[in-house]
Formats: sequence, structure tokens, C-alpha cells
Amino acid sequence: MTFLELANNRFSERRFDTERPVEQEIIDKILEAGRISPTACNLQPQRIYVIQSEEALKKLRTVRVSHFNAPLMMLICYDTETVWRNPSDRCYDNYNSGEQDATIVATTMMYEAEELCVHTCWLLGFDSKQVAEVLDLPKNHIPVMMFSMGYPSERSKPSHLHNERKPIEETVKVM
Repeated sequence: MTFLELANNRFSERRFDTERPVEQEIIDKILEAGRISPTACNLQPQRIYVIQSEEALKKLRTVRVSHFNAPLMMLICYDTETVWRNPSDRCYDNYNSGEQDATIVATTMMYEAEELCVHTCWLLGFDSKQVAEVLDLPKNHIPVMMFSMGYPSERSKPSHLHNERKPIEETVKVM
């Protein structure tokens, strides 16, 4: 399968098989994909939390209810003490690459999961301060995004919008 086929097949899973845990060797491959992801100046500020114990998942549910009952969650943070900074950026005061680094790491991990037949769902709409508090994260670890992860259930299917794409001319401008 080509990368474009893989990317086209991937969709946000909302129906996980809650009885089938993701094997540690599969988790390790997904984490390795995150480890080797590109980051600004290769500083590797990503800090990844594998949330799989019932206790940790229960804590997370107190601040983020909709995670589709996945058996596993990945929380991607960046370390403010390691992140690349650009003090001369004229548009953003104190710019740092943390969100971009964490996002590319997460995306790379999600594609690796798809390659390994493990489905994911990128989750938005959480309060990063609350997540950091309930999981007792170090102050310098800033939560950026999380995704649920697991094997698909028998009822798994992409959203009805999955194959709808805008024409490339609408999203790409050549200058």
C-alpha cells in the first residue's frame, strides 16, 4: 500500500473493540514512530503519555468524556524547557515550536497505527490545564492533543463525510 492509500484509508474511529487490548509490541512501534518524527532543530520536546490503566482512564474521563471508550489514549505534550524558540519572530511574541512539534509527532504516530491496523481518533475540545492537573503532569509538560486508540469493532465505519474533499484549487495557491 502506498502512503496516499494509507492516508486515504485512515479515518477517525468511533467504535472500538473494548475487549481487545493493543499489544505492547504494537504500542512500542507506534511510540518509535513518534520518537523519530521531525521536530524543530531536532530538539525532540515531545512528551508522550500512554494512558491505559483503568485508574488513569477514569481520571481522564473526569475532564474529557467523549473518548469513544477506547482501551488506550495517547496524550502528546511538549516540554517548555526543551522546545525551540524564535525570539526574533515579528508576528508572534515568544514563539515556540511546541504545538507544531507535538502535532507532527502525533500525526506520525497515527499513521503508524493505521499501518498496523490499529485505529485512532484525534480528540479536540479539552482543557489542557485540567488534563495536566488530573494526570499530575510536570508544570513544564504542556498538553497539546490526545488521541484514542484501539482495534476497530465489528461496527466500525468511516463518517459519511470521510471521502468528501474540496477541490485542490480551493486549498492550494501557487504563487
